[in-house]
Amino acid sequence: MEIIFGRNKEEHPQPIKAKVQGQLPTWLQGILLRNGPGMHTIGDTKYNHWFDGMALLHSFTFKNGEVYYRSKYLRSDTYNSNIEANRIVVSEFGTMAYPDPCKNIFAKAFSYLSHTIPEFTDNCLINIMKTGDDFYATGETNFIRKINPQTLETLEKVDYSKYTVVNLATSHPHYDSAGNVLNMGTSIVDKGKTKYVIFKIPPSVPEREKKKSCFKHLEVLCSIHSRSLLHPSYYHSFGITENYIVFVEQPFKLDMVKLATAYMRGVSWASCLTYNKEEKTWFHFVDRRTKKEVSTKFYTDALVLFHHVNAYEEDGHIVFDVIAYTDNSLYDMFYLKNLTKDFEENTKLTSMPTCKRFVVPLQYDKDAEVGSNLVKLPSTATAVKEKDGSIYCQPETLCEGIELPRINYDYNGKKHKYVYATEVKWSPVPTKISKLNVQTKEMLHWEEDHCWPSEPVFVPNPDAKEEDDGVVLTCIVVSDPKKAPFLLVLDAKTFKELGRAIIDVELHLDLHGMFIPEKDSKMETE
Repeated sequence: MEIIFGRNKEEHPQPIKAKVQGQLPTWLQGILLRNGPGMHTIGDTKYNHWFDGMALLHSFTFKNGEVYYRSKYLRSDTYNSNIEANRIVVSEFGTMAYPDPCKNIFAKAFSYLSHTIPEFTDNCLINIMKTGDDFYATGETNFIRKINPQTLETLEKVDYSKYTVVNLATSHPHYDSAGNVLNMGTSIVDKGKTKYVIFKIPPSVPEREKKKSCFKHLEVLCSIHSRSLLHPSYYHSFGITENYIVFVEQPFKLDMVKLATAYMRGVSWASCLTYNKEEKTWFHFVDRRTKKEVSTKFYTDALVLFHHVNAYEEDGHIVFDVIAYTDNSLYDMFYLKNLTKDFEENTKLTSMPTCKRFVVPLQYDKDAEVGSNLVKLPSTATAVKEKDGSIYCQPETLCEGIELPRINYDYNGKKHKYVYATEVKWSPVPTKISKLNVQTKEMLHWEEDHCWPSEPVFVPNPDAKEEDDGVVLTCIVVSDPKKAPFLLVLDAKTFKELGRAIIDVELHLDLHGMFIPEKDSKMETE
């Protein structure tokens, strides 16, 4: 198990030609760019949590039937400081770093004070974001790092908080048809208020300001006030429809008082996350045209969610799909002390990830009786009017045991039929990838012994006529030391293997990423 999780991975900055088996579609030209943790030990120090490791970017470049692999550590300020000191000196969410014991008492006291409102890490290890022609490695703090998608070189650092008041931001932005980036961040106790900020970054700047960055034109669309000043909700993603932004305020929260004192108490920031299963989960819908929040109060029972699947509007309703849990055990699973050789057999999630569909009636009969179900679409999801005028929503279950969901992004915010995901069941380790038909609930699967697939990425055929006309790409880490890892290419329609690109290097388990078509990537010749 340490082979896969705990051991530091080597980087391979020069392209390595993969051995291609099978037949790749001739139209598949571009770069699959992925991000995730690759280094967990620095000198004599070790991160506590798998999600804390140093960001290791890796890519598969498709060019005329050939595939090239490369990988490179993100040269963040955090990485450079840690490597220079040969120990972990910058705190991550699950690992608090302390000054060298040899430092004097004044340096230590200053360090304690500066951690009350922490200077967060720029170890952007979760995803890749596109802004205009540029690409950024992203985490969940206010920092992102520009990167070169061909060479994986690290370029400048961008601080969101210079352009809008946010301390944290998601790693799952959305893109509209005009190329704008839409994202959300949390503004903690600014001018006595804690709020969730929805902002837009344009893809380009006016001609006369060519030297300025797109971020200078960042626009706040709307702010949603947190229900609690000192306990903002944690969120990893949000949803978007043609006219609305969908935000779920869950009772999985950051305790700001604990966060401010974590450093002095010798605990990690992760320990300041609390889940209250007695509380409600609130749904917020922001109208993208008026930039105002829908006034009706919609809620459901307590849940924990990391990933939205998709959302769309239909006959006066907003339909949105999420992967939900009934507790917060998932994060705890990935503490490195739990990732032992018996991990696969012994570690069981106490809550299975479930793909749930909520159907929320934005337009409904205001004279409807209390206790009546306001959903008019064919679904087992309900939305019941309460005495106080709020609406209690219960979901339809689409399927159980899937995570890291992706769709054909051309259908983002529109009615979709297919979801591609890893299959995890009761273990947090993905052993299969699947395709779910949300209308019939039928599933197709791919699996192979000793293979751990990563998040599947759908790439549409440029001449596609149907939603599932394209391929699904997934990086396969192999737990059998005698077998080499590979990139798998599946026909998205049949879920049958078209081919694989085998590489003779150790692959790391990654988190998220994107496919960059050749026309968008200014590809260099290998």
